[in-house]
Amino acid sequence: MTNEQDTPLIKAVKQASSEWKAAFNSGNAKGCANQYEPDAIMHARPFGTFTGHSEIESFWQKLIDDGFNSVEYINPKFETIDEQSALLTSGWKMNKASGVIHKELWVLQKDGTARLREDDFEATG
Repeated sequence: MTNEQDTPLIKAVKQASSEWKAAFNSGNAKGCANQYEPDAIMHARPFGTFTGHSEIESFWQKLIDDGFNSVEYINPKFETIDEQSALLTSGWKMNKASGVIHKELWVLQKDGTARLREDDFEATG
């Protein structure tokens, strides 16, 4: 793994991550789910495991409906795994919770955008 910050892959991951946060913060659960690959797996500790756009969208919609918003990443780290994929780890906080992103596996798509294949995060506070 390398730690190059300005490769096209890392730029695509940063853009996609920014779009996910903007969707969440504007209450757009479908926009959140669209940042995942169709068969993505999301481990949301302690809530459970969610697979695919429909389950992932429902999870984010419930959080939004419960009044969660204003997500921010704290000290995000980006690591290139190979030419097509990168790992994002970070702390996070929002208005009613905080935690740790153990693993966001972003994969470059044919159109040049990055999408989440695996998302593993934990709410700790």
